[in-house]
Amino acid sequence: MLTLDKVLIAQGDFRLRADFEVVRGDLVAVIGPSGAGKSTLLSAIAGFVQPLEGGIAWDGVELTRNPPGERPVSILFQDNNLFPHLTAEQNVGLGIRPTLRLSNDEKRAVHDVLHRVGMTSVLGRYPRELSGGQQSRVALARALIQRNPVLLLDEPFAALGPAMRAEMLELLKEIAAEHELTVMMVTHEPKDAERLSGSAVFVDAGIARAPVAVAELFADPPEALRAYLV
Repeated sequence: MLTLDKVLIAQGDFRLRADFEVVRGDLVAVIGPSGAGKSTLLSAIAGFVQPLEGGIAWDGVELTRNPPGERPVSILFQDNNLFPHLTAEQNVGLGIRPTLRLSNDEKRAVHDVLHRVGMTSVLGRYPRELSGGQQSRVALARALIQRNPVLLLDEPFAALGPAMRAEMLELLKEIAAEHELTVMMVTHEPKDAERLSGSAVFVDAGIARAPVAVAELFADPPEALRAYLV
């Protein structure tokens, strides 16, 4: 279980409070207006932003002061952060070892995860040679190979068309179920939240509200969310 215990996050004059738990294995859409603090929330969970108050824990283990590399968390950003001078295979290999000096077993693991996301045909290609959907799949493979139980996604499929975005969300759901991942995904698209079929955290007015079932939230949205959905 991912626990945010009376967390206060500050960036400049901006303040965001979060006090909730995410059940292990849940798929959580993080939605809300632009500038509400959705990305800031994920950054705090990943360790890139330190809260002023409160604590963050995974399965009862305190993470609040741990650096990003010492948290059971992988994060995937909108621009995918693929290194242009490295091939798809090498970009994924970075998820195991920054030196890229991989053992034979580790190389097999890279090939296996690329196979899982349907990208074995692009092993030797560079990001500039890949479509947006292919880049998203490679970036997802790199996040998955870290084998962390928590996966954070900050609008990773926003640049894709509706059909490709729907395909990526279905792939994400399949992989999350296979590996029992706890997923939190920032999105501006209510349909994406519905496709995840899990819970939703609504972020607005300096508060990240506790997750509730997506269908329940959209059936009777609070006023702030109703205005956002219009």
